[in-house]
Amino acid sequence: MNYDNETMRTIAVVAGGNSSEYPVSVKSALGVVEALKGMYELYIITIKGMDWFWEDPKGRLFKIDKNDFTLALDDKKVKFDAAFIAIHGNPGENGLLQGYFDMTGIPYTTCDAFVSALTFNKQACKLYLNEYGIPMTGGLLIRKGQQYDAAKIVRQTGLPCFVKPNASGSSFGVTKVKEVDEFAIALEKAFAEGHEVLVESFMKGTEVACGVVKTSQRKLVMPVTEIVPKKEFFDYEAKYTDGMSDEITPARLSEAITARIQELSSEIYDILNCRGIVRVDFIVTGDGPQFLEINTIPGMTEESIIPRQAAVFGISQTDLYSMVIEDLF
Repeated sequence: MNYDNETMRTIAVVAGGNSSEYPVSVKSALGVVEALKGMYELYIITIKGMDWFWEDPKGRLFKIDKNDFTLALDDKKVKFDAAFIAIHGNPGENGLLQGYFDMTGIPYTTCDAFVSALTFNKQACKLYLNEYGIPMTGGLLIRKGQQYDAAKIVRQTGLPCFVKPNASGSSFGVTKVKEVDEFAIALEKAFAEGHEVLVESFMKGTEVACGVVKTSQRKLVMPVTEIVPKKEFFDYEAKYTDGMSDEITPARLSEAITARIQELSSEIYDILNCRGIVRVDFIVTGDGPQFLEINTIPGMTEESIIPRQAAVFGISQTDLYSMVIEDLF
């Protein structure tokens, strides 16, 4: 697909955000721009709290007019045809930014505001999908300030168990608790990322991930990736540090299990009415694949799973990202 300068669409690649995932988001945005350069007029728009800006090659910052999401430069006013949202976490993955773009009339590449908010809340999403018979383990929710009995919770979940933020990504604030005495410290760590904490039973099995993207023209269910962390579990360091995990694509699973994971991933995408590129995570136990969570704005760095799955599938990142953008028009 080639465009001349007169017809080239102008795309805002929105990066940054207000969570611990800021550096990953910036790397994802750079990856998207690298893949799409020459196809679109691209601007990386950085969001830091109330500061929304574009930085030019000289290091000058130009602010976004939040009234209409336009950018006033020295010689022109930039109006964007669409936004490619690459913010992991707040406000890009939890529906806030989607709601803003809905109000300003800017098309965007992700799930809508409702679906983004639902999927970002791990417990709410699991309760929703449970109604459709999606296989999964249960979880207990603890809110900040709520009284809790660690011994009682551990009796329900068993040990080890996982303590994690209910609304966060990239495995920040996650602890594998092996003793009751570790529970309070694990909660404190998780609450540093948000106001709700999810406690889940440990499931022994193989962690896997499957990317899905559907447009009006194409429906792609990616090869399954097997995740083998060299730490105890797939935390932030294991995800984004070279050599800290083996991510094997395609996964070393039977054809039947692989097909079931892909089938469930596609089904979950449709049940939730997702849009754009998502990644669905499972753990494969003796009972088969068990749903863990869905990431509606998965990482797009060199270390990220989706770009690696795309390579094995046989689609370039250029074609993958442009396919999602072109579906907006």
